Amino acid sequence: MIDIGVNLTNSRFDKDREAVVSRAQAAGVHGLILTGTSVEESQQALAMARQWPGYCFSTAGVHPHDAKSVQDLTLPALRELAVEPEVVAIGECGLDFNRDFSPRPQQEAVFEAQLALAAELQMPVFMHCRDAHERFMAILAPWRDKLPAAVLHCFTGTEAELKDCLALDLHIGITGWVCDERRGTELRELVRLIPDNRLMVETDCPYLLPRDLRPKPKSSRNEPQYLPHITQVIAACREQDAGALMCQTTETARAFFAIPAHQVDGE
Repeated sequence: MIDIGVNLTNSRFDKDREAVVSRAQAAGVHGLILTGTSVEESQQALAMARQWPGYCFSTAGVHPHDAKSVQDLTLPALRELAVEPEVVAIGECGLDFNRDFSPRPQQEAVFEAQLALAAELQMPVFMHCRDAHERFMAILAPWRDKLPAAVLHCFTGTEAELKDCLALDLHIGITGWVCDERRGTELRELVRLIPDNRLMVETDCPYLLPRDLRPKPKSSRNEPQYLPHITQVIAACREQDAGALMCQTTETARAFFAIPAHQVDGE
């Protein structure tokens, strides 16, 4: 398994970051993609990826919450990061009309600038969308055939939104939201609709600790070590063998991020 969404730069990991990675390895997680959400966080994610070569990789991007910090839409700092071998995608980028921490026109401009950069560099994009589906799809659609691959991470939308994404040939990232008996009921049904070669799994840690973990962890902090549990829940929802799904999602993520198989296997 590869955890495609790990916010390892988050301050909640400051005291035991190495132990978190060790627990992930011990749990059978074969690789971590460390999420960049701003220029600074992307630089930190790259530095952390270099601490675990061949196991951790990173993305370079600006989350819509941080779009207001971008002044140069040619994105020179991201372009500089993107050439590093550990950086395997552009993002996290997209739209967030739920919290509106950045003005919507700025979010849209920065999202499109990152799509343009990914298309130019022929890199996959790691995307975020919350309460902005129509605008998200309208901006992404003209770029989709110019991009080698694109994933909407932490999908929690409707059936119609999922079908829109699949029609645009997007990969779908599923988190522990699917383990939430309060909010995840619809998602448990929708995961059945995702083709095997479009499904990837993630924790989005430290957020979204699976609510059905037993025994219940003492901390509310999510970790990559819980990825096998999330994958098992998804497999049950899809009526698939958990081991087979783990292998399939690993291969899908390896192909999406262009990571050599020997690196994913930790050799």
